[in-house]
Amino acid sequence: MDFGESLKMAAKTLTANKLRSSLTMLGMIIGNASVIAMIGIGQGAQKLASEQFESLGPNVLFVSPGSGQARQRTNNLPRTLVWDDAKAIAEQLPAVGGVSAQKNAQFPVVYGNRNSSSLIVGATPEFLTVRSFDVAKGRFISDIDLKRNQRVVTLGADLATRFFADKNPIGEEIRIRNVSFKIVGVLQAKGSFLGSNQDDAAYIPLTTMSSTLTGRSSLYGLDLSFISISAKDEASIPAAEFQLTNLLRRRHKIVSEDDFTVQTQKDILQIVGTITSGLTAMLAAIAGVSLLVGGIGIMNIMLVSVTERTSEIGLRKAIGASGNDILMQFMIEAVILSAAGGLIGTIVGVGGVVIVAAFSPLQAIVSPVAIVLAVSVSGSIGLAFGVIPARQAAKLDPIVALRSA
Repeated sequence: MDFGESLKMAAKTLTANKLRSSLTMLGMIIGNASVIAMIGIGQGAQKLASEQFESLGPNVLFVSPGSGQARQRTNNLPRTLVWDDAKAIAEQLPAVGGVSAQKNAQFPVVYGNRNSSSLIVGATPEFLTVRSFDVAKGRFISDIDLKRNQRVVTLGADLATRFFADKNPIGEEIRIRNVSFKIVGVLQAKGSFLGSNQDDAAYIPLTTMSSTLTGRSSLYGLDLSFISISAKDEASIPAAEFQLTNLLRRRHKIVSEDDFTVQTQKDILQIVGTITSGLTAMLAAIAGVSLLVGGIGIMNIMLVSVTERTSEIGLRKAIGASGNDILMQFMIEAVILSAAGGLIGTIVGVGGVVIVAAFSPLQAIVSPVAIVLAVSVSGSIGLAFGVIPARQAAKLDPIVALRSA
């Protein structure tokens, strides 16, 4: 019997038991859909993280107080980074293009009968250029605001919308920690960064932040939450990191462990990429277990089919069918079940990725490699798990088979 005839008989047999065939394919459908969806969602998360880091600003480095080990040992942020450090970086490092000093705190913000607990950022004028923010209305913090400790504030887009809706907020006053601040500007929407909404923030002069809201908690000057630094270009990032580390070690008189941490966008993105890649691989592996379960289901149904079709096998062997013919037919049935389940599962998985992208910030990324791999694996599993029942059918003695029928 040729392959075409065996294929027709296998298809006819499977369509004669539509419900059983559909339930058998269900495991492969779920397995393929899960693998493709998990890989697609993981790649979408990696893409989103990459875009968010790029939105921080071009060629940006971040300096935060305390070493990595010191941060792990205590929940309190060390006070080892001060404004004078930021000034020295801007004045002395040739590879640096811009420096933005920043001090963060969470305080209640009140306007009329509306209130919000928002991020308050004590910033310098360089914040706009270093972090690639744009002003939508009014202006940002100026050097005069810093020198005079002015009580002025520039609002993030979401905070301005929450308090003022369509009303122009310029010139209005809000209260931050019961201190009045005059609104001088509104920033354009920037979006979220790793789950933190950058538009739900209020930006005030760094000096006003220290003198009015938080006070000074460092013996060495105005302490900072971190310093954002833009290298002159991408090629200057390694030089900027090297110069920056040497300058701070010299200023802080460090002879052993650093009391600060320098990270580039690439460093942070690699950490996030490693985490998301690991989670994607883990989820895909868990989803892949359902492919194995689907293969076991195919083997189980094929074994039942061999038992039910004992008389058919005996009759076909009695009229001249060889063991290889019987083997081929049962193998083809197993492969059809697994391949059909794989194709349907692929469609379901791609649809799942598209639906997730429609209702979340993730992009719809469907990897052709994941599709080919999932369908190939499902077909291989069907072939592998179909061998045992197919060999059992091929080895049946025709006389015994006809007698048992």
